[in-house]
Amino acid sequence: MEKTFIGVDLGGTKVHAARVMGGVISKSVYRLLPKDNGDAQIVVNLIMEVVNLLMNEKVSAIGIGLPSMVDSEKGIVYDVQNIPSWKEVHLAEILESQFHLPVFMDNDANCYALGEAYYGLGKDSDFMVGLTIGTGLGGGIVCQRKIINGASGSSGEFGIIPYLDKTLEDYCSGQFFKDYYASNGEELAKKARAGDVSALKAFQEFGLHLGNAIKVIMATVDPQMIVIGGSVALSNDLFEKAMRQSISDYAFERSIKKIKIQFSETNHMAILGASSLCFQNEFVLG
Repeated sequence: MEKTFIGVDLGGTKVHAARVMGGVISKSVYRLLPKDNGDAQIVVNLIMEVVNLLMNEKVSAIGIGLPSMVDSEKGIVYDVQNIPSWKEVHLAEILESQFHLPVFMDNDANCYALGEAYYGLGKDSDFMVGLTIGTGLGGGIVCQRKIINGASGSSGEFGIIPYLDKTLEDYCSGQFFKDYYASNGEELAKKARAGDVSALKAFQEFGLHLGNAIKVIMATVDPQMIVIGGSVALSNDLFEKAMRQSISDYAFERSIKKIKIQFSETNHMAILGASSLCFQNEFVLG
């Protein structure tokens, strides 16, 4: 019998949670975070509120994706983006005490990648990378449906790799459009589809930079597949050709022919990925 989990996606401005069974969301709850996050307990209480609204007797565990550095073994989250009061929160311990269920946590980009491995385009791949392109550039590495966290939990943080005068994130996320075109990806996409020359040029340049980032991933990780999601990825029709042209000069031609690079087809992958954290633990396998 399929087990039921609650998946939670904590963002910088909202918390979105859902009850999930077999990759299907049966109920979801969405709440905006209060503007005043000075007290760490305020956000903890909001998470407990949404989880409580989803809780029933069938729920076996809770999985949470967070936009920060996470000690997944100890259940501690550090320095959450846009929530200044969350410097060190022992979130798993707090929630396990409240709900008397196992709680599993990881970085949100890792959760996205894991979700693609279980329920998305990566489910037939033994070794894949998930990239999320939004306000930042997130990455997760999954091998045989297990997240590779690395020694300190920072594996897959491709965005911080130095590139040109800054980092890959500065050129391969929404930050690029903000810094170099004084706009955001959504507005520029509208202009590009209407034939605006400057906007079309912006996406051509973005595709070139993203292709360079993918070559870094190919050289360091050598995955079978890369699945790309996030808000900026929704405009892939405007930059995919330039991205693939950028990849075409990669040093190892055989790698170019073998690797699959695709764009996500599934909504709510961060929540599905957070729920699938529970699959990686022995208690559900027995």
